[in-house]
Amino acid sequence: MKPVCLVTGVGAEHGTGAEIARRFSTDYRVALLARNAANIEVLAAKYGGRAYPCDVGDLDALADTVGRVKAEMGPPKIVIHNALRATRGPLLEQDPDDLERNFRVNTTALLHLARQTIPGMLEAGEGAILVTGNTSATRGKAHWGFFASTKAAQRILSESIAREFGPQGIHVAYFVVDALINTPRTRPILAPDKPDDFFAEPHAIAEEMFRVAHQDRSTWSFLVELRPFGEVW
Repeated sequence: MKPVCLVTGVGAEHGTGAEIARRFSTDYRVALLARNAANIEVLAAKYGGRAYPCDVGDLDALADTVGRVKAEMGPPKIVIHNALRATRGPLLEQDPDDLERNFRVNTTALLHLARQTIPGMLEAGEGAILVTGNTSATRGKAHWGFFASTKAAQRILSESIAREFGPQGIHVAYFVVDALINTPRTRPILAPDKPDDFFAEPHAIAEEMFRVAHQDRSTWSFLVELRPFGEVW
């Protein structure tokens, strides 16, 4: 039987989460977590996985959902935290509670995922936790402080998990996607006039995540930066 891969933040078809689920479904039984139940039911049927409707920002619901995944499918060998919450705007005009909401989805949910799945990985002697990050994890920008600060915390938490559990056989990798991603939601809103090669392609991100998840233990990556060839950085 194929091992289990758990993916959070599985959005619309051809988006990043959906492409990650599709790519890993070739070698894994995939548990798809997202708020949109109807969407992930369709994708789960298409990829031969199981849909688990869940708002990862509801930490009690997340704990219950991961427990169901383990009971119904088995302990995940790979966990991919792709869910995010991003609010932006002038610092003096934003609701301070949004900082906490962003933190729950981006960072605290990662902690809960790790705490619930690492014991099974330790017992198996192997496993991987992959986290989808972006440029906000490395720098703050005007109007993006509530999002960037939580993504930076997410990166540091990921590194702490990697340093603690890497020597015990668990591979943790953080992916900084330094680009706009060509998703059905992002492109029409943020860059409708840009050419195709301006964007990072979801299927290519998923392919690189799959490759990193299966690196030889002698050459594990932690921080993986991905950007289009024409990106100025």
